[in-house]
Amino acid sequence: MIAIVDYGMGNLRSVHKAFEKAGFPALITQSAEELRKADGLVVPGVGAFKKAMENLENLNLIKPIVEFIEKGKPFLGICLGLQLLFAGSEEFGWQRGLSIFRGRVVRFRETSLKIPHMGWNTIRIKKPAPIFEGLADGAYFYFVHSYYPVPEDEEIVAATTRYGLEFTSAIAFGNLFALQFHPEKSQTVGLQIIKNFGHLVYP
Repeated sequence: MIAIVDYGMGNLRSVHKAFEKAGFPALITQSAEELRKADGLVVPGVGAFKKAMENLENLNLIKPIVEFIEKGKPFLGICLGLQLLFAGSEEFGWQRGLSIFRGRVVRFRETSLKIPHMGWNTIRIKKPAPIFEGLADGAYFYFVHSYYPVPEDEEIVAATTRYGLEFTSAIAFGNLFALQFHPEKSQTVGLQIIKNFGHLVYP
């Protein structure tokens, strides 16, 4: 079973519908026990970093998420679900993250750009990853965000995108994949990402 984590910060229904459309069963849950039993884990999310961490803590979901990742089982983070994997965010001062990876989350500073970065943009694939199977370099995906991650370890960077500057738009490490863009809003190419993740969970 693929578990989609409900911590009050995401468009969970559209993510759930995308997995259904791709032919993979998924369950929206706030249960730590369900997370531990899951074959694959998805952490979507939009909104404030601090509120997200508070919600995860209040629901006692931080430990099961970290343990799931440490076991090397298939994990997919979407938007805020990517940002939370880092040490912290500068949003509203310094906010602590899950610290799976070293690095921080920062705001776009280019004043001539419209913030948030919203709409379709391309990704440049930096390293082969199973999550990109069947996708062309330069494929368009849908973005909605004002902050982006700055990983300390370049090895985890799977794709970048240009918006005023080149930023990390996807990371990959073992069976962990996380995306700044929204595959569930990205039509055919987004559905391919969902299918690729589903095939990692159920080979």
